[in-house]
Amino acid sequence: MTGAALIPPPIGTEYDYIMSARHGRIVFLAGQIAKTVNEETVHATGRCGIEVDLPTAKHCAEIAAGQVLAWLKAQLEAHETIDRILRMTVYVAVGDASVDISHIAEAASGTLIAALGEQGRHPRSVIGVARLPRNAPVLLEVTASVRPERSAPSTETGLERG
Repeated sequence: MTGAALIPPPIGTEYDYIMSARHGRIVFLAGQIAKTVNEETVHATGRCGIEVDLPTAKHCAEIAAGQVLAWLKAQLEAHETIDRILRMTVYVAVGDASVDISHIAEAASGTLIAALGEQGRHPRSVIGVARLPRNAPVLLEVTASVRPERSAPSTETGLERG
């Protein structure tokens, strides 16, 4: 990871499913919401533009992106790193009020890019929905790939660029 982002510990679920699954180099994450402290505590609840204002919704997206990074990190084996974010779908709970859901999604994208650099840039879909689990305002669904870490060139091999 390239950025100086502080990655929180991954917060699980009280329900009967796994938070992440890996197939080869591909990692699939369950939907991530803005959990804080434990699996029962959500940063904010409600629909964006009604019970949740735009700054709070954006912060929820950033917290959820932190959980994405935490669960990706948990899937890494020794000497591996995140290769890139392959795609992200952002679900935003909205009511009848007009809300720019792309601004909310951009907060999550920005968090991933800050932590991973260019490998954090990704294709993204943003979808407005009536409700999300736990009455969360934002949910992120991410697929990523991992790769072996590249070791720094050894000064003993003469392979450095001069």
